[in-house]
Amino acid sequence: MSIGNSPPEDDRPSVGRALQQARIQAGLTVDQISTTTRVRIPIVHAIEQDDFSRCGGHVYARGHIRTLARAAGLDPTPLVEQYDAEHGGRPRPSRAAPVFEAERIRPEPRRPNWTAAMVAAIVAVVGFVGFTLFSGGTGGGRGDAVEAGQASVKPSKSPAKAPPNRPADAKPEPSDSAIAGAPANKVTVKLTAERDQTWMSAKDHNGKLLEEGVLQRGASKTFTDSNRIDLVLGNAGAVQLFVNGKEIKNVGDDGQVQRLSYTKGDPAAG
Repeated sequence: MSIGNSPPEDDRPSVGRALQQARIQAGLTVDQISTTTRVRIPIVHAIEQDDFSRCGGHVYARGHIRTLARAAGLDPTPLVEQYDAEHGGRPRPSRAAPVFEAERIRPEPRRPNWTAAMVAAIVAVVGFVGFTLFSGGTGGGRGDAVEAGQASVKPSKSPAKAPPNRPADAKPEPSDSAIAGAPANKVTVKLTAERDQTWMSAKDHNGKLLEEGVLQRGASKTFTDSNRIDLVLGNAGAVQLFVNGKEIKNVGDDGQVQRLSYTKGDPAAG
């Protein structure tokens, strides 16, 4: 069946109806196409009824349409364009510049002024010693007080230099490349929703679900297993992916559903 040829635009079937007809003509059941595409059965039924609310957003709806169309032997491009026309059009890509501008103007944390605190302490000690000697009132009195005061002031140059030699108070900030120190006897996967949100799931080598859900833009998740990590990404083009400390380039396109598996030896070339 061809979506974009002879029928007039008003007479063409809906996106869901076109996918359903193509599946039936391909001799596939809903269970079979769900197994092939990993799109859950309730979502397949909903899409074929033109109910895209179960997809979790326009990005995921486009990805499911592409996946189901290819599995049924259809060209997905006209269907995605029809979906965009019926649901408000494809959103414009967001600019990343405001994020970085916000990072640049973030104020630095103020550190304690140890020099001012030390000078204030010395002045207080000198004043206390002077007051004590003058109030004592015997012997050389004033001359002794002046000498004592001068003797107390002399060490002030030495303590004033102490604060620059106190690096232990400053805590090193965590590095984004800390994942590079992942243990060699395990597989470590870190994914970040860099350009947009994405649906994701992660399982260990026993098939146990580690986490599943929507990863908001800018958020990161790290998973570790002794043997293998299995990933499913609903919006692969928006994800930055590190495996065992090495970045994986070209994870996928925007809206593309990707299923990935990584072991301790991956990637062969980072």
